[in-house]
Amino acid sequence: MGPVTGDLLPEQPALAGLEAPTPRRRRVAAPPGPAAHLPVARVCVDLAPHHLDRPFEYVVPETLDVAAQPGVRVKVRFAGQDVDGWLLERVEHAEHDGRLLPLRRVVSDEPVVGPQVARLARAVADRWAGTLADVLRLAVPPRHARVEAEPGRQAGDAPGGEAGGEADDAAVPPAPPVAPALRAAPVAPGTPAWDAYRGGPAFLRHVLSGGAPRAVWTALPGTGDQRWAAAVAQAVATCVLGGRGALVVVPDGRDVDRVCAALHEIGLGDVADGGPVARLVADDGPAARYRAFLAALRGSARVVVGTRASAFAPVTDLGLAVCWDDGDLQHAEPRAPYPHVREVLALRSELEGAALLVGGHARTVEAQHLVATGWAREVTADRAGVRARTARVRALTSVELAREGPAAAARLPGPAWRAMRDALGAGPVLVQVPRAGYVPVVACGRCRTPARCGTCHGPLGLTHGDGPPSCGWCARLATGWRCAECGTAALRSVRVGSERTAEELGRAFPGVTVRVSGARAAGGVLAEVPDRPALVVATPGAEPHAPTGYAAAVLLDAAVASAGERLGAEVDALRRWLAAAALVRPADQGGQVLLVGDGGPRPTQALVRWDPAGLAERELDERAELRLPPAVRVAALTGTRDAVAAVVSRVAVPVLEVLGPVPQPVTDERQGGALEPEVRTLLRVPPTDGAGLARAVAASVAIRSARREGGTVRVQVDPVDLL
Repeated sequence: MGPVTGDLLPEQPALAGLEAPTPRRRRVAAPPGPAAHLPVARVCVDLAPHHLDRPFEYVVPETLDVAAQPGVRVKVRFAGQDVDGWLLERVEHAEHDGRLLPLRRVVSDEPVVGPQVARLARAVADRWAGTLADVLRLAVPPRHARVEAEPGRQAGDAPGGEAGGEADDAAVPPAPPVAPALRAAPVAPGTPAWDAYRGGPAFLRHVLSGGAPRAVWTALPGTGDQRWAAAVAQAVATCVLGGRGALVVVPDGRDVDRVCAALHEIGLGDVADGGPVARLVADDGPAARYRAFLAALRGSARVVVGTRASAFAPVTDLGLAVCWDDGDLQHAEPRAPYPHVREVLALRSELEGAALLVGGHARTVEAQHLVATGWAREVTADRAGVRARTARVRALTSVELAREGPAAAARLPGPAWRAMRDALGAGPVLVQVPRAGYVPVVACGRCRTPARCGTCHGPLGLTHGDGPPSCGWCARLATGWRCAECGTAALRSVRVGSERTAEELGRAFPGVTVRVSGARAAGGVLAEVPDRPALVVATPGAEPHAPTGYAAAVLLDAAVASAGERLGAEVDALRRWLAAAALVRPADQGGQVLLVGDGGPRPTQALVRWDPAGLAERELDERAELRLPPAVRVAALTGTRDAVAAVVSRVAVPVLEVLGPVPQPVTDERQGGALEPEVRTLLRVPPTDGAGLARAVAASVAIRSARREGGTVRVQVDPVDLL
C-alpha cells in the first residue's frame, strides 16, 4: 500500500463483483481560534543572525491565552523548524499584513524576561552593536524544570498577576520583612565603614532617602568592620532599609562569599534561611543558579550578590547597584556582544533610577572618566586617613639596591629576605608572583634566544624540576632540544612561576610552612590562611585573606608585572599590587610591603604614595591627547580581509576615522593547513557619536548576514584588549 495522502483513512480493497465501499473521511479538529484579548504576541526568536534582530509576531491561540504572558519562554515555528524564543509583549493588532503563525507552546509559565530586563537587554545590545537574543542568552540562565517545581510561589498566584487574570507589568511582589537584627544595625550615616571617606556618609543618606547617586569609591585596606565587604554590606543594608532592592556584582565566588558573610553579620541572611539575600554564581551549578534567579524574579530575594551574569538579575525595585573591582578582567564578558559589568550597571542605573557604586582598592581609567565628566562623584579618604590604614611601602629597585653589589641582581635580594625573616615572627607573609606554574618560559642558556617548540613554534617551559621542557601550546615534550641559533642544549629560566618560587622559598626558609594559592596549584585557590607564621605564595587575584592581615607582603618581578603592550598595562599592574598590599596590616602595626624589581616608574611611584586616582587621572589625560578610549569610542572589526572591508564600507558616521586594516598574528591552525589570515580595522569617533557608530556597525553586519557574505567578522565596541 502506498503512502496515505490527504485525509483519507486506509481501507481494505473490495472483492471482485462487490460494490466498493464509500470512503470515510477523517474528522480533523478545527484549529483553536485566537485569544479574545491581545491576540498578537511579539517574540524575540533565539537566533544569531543580525538581520533577525527584531521581534516577530505570532498569534496567541485561545488555549494558550492564560499561559502566554509577557516574559515567558515559548516555542515558535520559524523557517520550517521549532525554535526557542521569549515573549516580549502582547498587542491588539499586528504590524504584519500577512497571515501569522500561532505560538507552538509555552515552555514555562515563569516570566523570566520582565520589562526591566527586556529594556536593559535592548540597551546593552544597542550599546555594543549586538543582538537582543545574544544578550538575553547572557541575562537569563537555562531553565531547570525541577527547580521551577519547588515551593516558592504563593498558592493561587499566576505568573504576572492574580490567578486566572491578566498579566500586570506594574505589579511588584511584596518585599519580605526586614530582619530584626537589621533594624538594630547601625547602617545610618556614622558607620565605621564609611566615616573615613569624604562623601561616604552623604552617599548613604542619599540612598536611604530613595535617591540615585553615582559614586566611584577608592576603598582603603582594613579588617573587621572596616574591610571593603563590610562597607558594601552597610550600603546594601541602607538601601534595603529605604525599601528598595540591591545588586552586588564581584569578580569571583570568593568575593561573593565575603560579601554574603558581611551581610549575614548585620542581619541580612540567605534566602534559603528566610533572609532577603540570593547568591547568583554560575560556578554553583545550573540548579543553584536558577534557584537564585527565581528567588529574585518572584520577589523573595531583595538582594542579589553574584558574578558577571548577575548584572542582569531581575531585582525588584532596584535601588543600588554595586560593582566591586571593575578593573578585573572577569567583569568583561567573553561572549558576544562582549559587554562589561561596569557599563551594564551604569546603563541599568539610568534606566531604573538606581544608585551606582563602582569600587575597588585601585581606580581604572574608565572609572576616572566617569568622575572627570561629572557623571559620578568621587568617594575617597584624605591623606591622613590613607596613612593611618595602609602599610609602609618600599620599592626595591636597582637604584635602591645599588649598595648591595652583585646581590642586587638576585630575584630575592637581601633586604627582602631580611624583611620576610623578621615579619615571620609576627604572622604570615604574602609573596605575590605574576606567573603561575614552575618555569613557564625558558631560553637558550648561551645566546638567550627564546626556546620554541619544533612542531608548532610555541613557547617552551618546565612543569617541574626534572625532565625535558614541554610546549605551552601543543603540550609536546621537547626531548633532545637544541637552540636553532647556536646549537647548544643548555636552558635558562626567563620567567619563574609560583611553584618554583615556593620551592626556592622553602630552601631559603627551612622549617617554615609554605602554601601556594592559584588556579593551577595543587590545593587550588585558598580563601583564607590562619594567623600563624607561614609563607603564602599566590598569583594575582588568588591571594587568600588573613584574619588580622599579613605581617608583610613581597611583590616579586615588578618589571614583568608592569610590562606589556596592552592598553592600561601600568594601571592594571598597580591594581594587582594594591590588591595584595591591601591585605597587609597598617604601618603602625608593623605592616610593610616590598616591591622587588624595576617596575614601571609611574605605577611604582603610585604604589609608594598609595595614589591610584593620580595614576588613573594622568593616564586618562594622555589617552585624551592620543584619542584612545575612554576619551573616544572605538569599534574593532576583526576577521578576513574582504569581509571586514565590506562591513566598513557600509558604515557612515560623521567624523569617522578608519584605522587599518592591520594583519593579526596567527595563533591557531586547522587540520590540513593554516587558517586564513585575519586583519583588524578600528573605527574611531568622538564620544558623542558613539551610539551612532554602534547603530551603523550593527546595521552593516545585519546586511552582511542577510546577504550571506563570505568570510568572518567579529565586532567589539570599546574592546578591553585594544592594543
